[in-house]
Amino acid sequence: MPLIELNVNSEIYQVDIDPEETLLDVIREKIGLLGTKRGCDTGECGACTVLLDGIPVNSCIYFAIRADKKSILTIEGLGTPEKLHPLQQAFIRNAAVQCGFCAPGMLISAKALLDENPNPTDHEIREGISGNLCRCTGYVKIIKAIKEAAEMLSKEASA
Repeated sequence: MPLIELNVNSEIYQVDIDPEETLLDVIREKIGLLGTKRGCDTGECGACTVLLDGIPVNSCIYFAIRADKKSILTIEGLGTPEKLHPLQQAFIRNAAVQCGFCAPGMLISAKALLDENPNPTDHEIREGISGNLCRCTGYVKIIKAIKEAAEMLSKEASA
């Protein structure tokens, strides 16, 4: 079994893996971070989205061995209970989460979008989260929350 090194939420993990193991399996089963959700296992729903060197990837179809020595951000690394990320704050304020299953992947995709485009239009937000399915809320509140988070981040940057 190959030994790989993963930088997950700024912590280094040395992990023995099976070469066919997915990044999702390693994150959940070997590292023990359960925030990243298993949805479709085919890369269609986005529940398992993580940032890999800043790029959103569906961890359910991404082989863990390809993530060796790369930086990974999961939902656990987005904010802390004491200091939520502006996206998390905005999702709560706008009731953009119902069952919560899609929320981790949706928040990670939204972060990638705002990192690349700090002031997106509604259309750009829809495109940015197009790989993430939500079966509960629809997308109106999610889009509103992402816009609000963009404004909060813009104010933080100019302060």
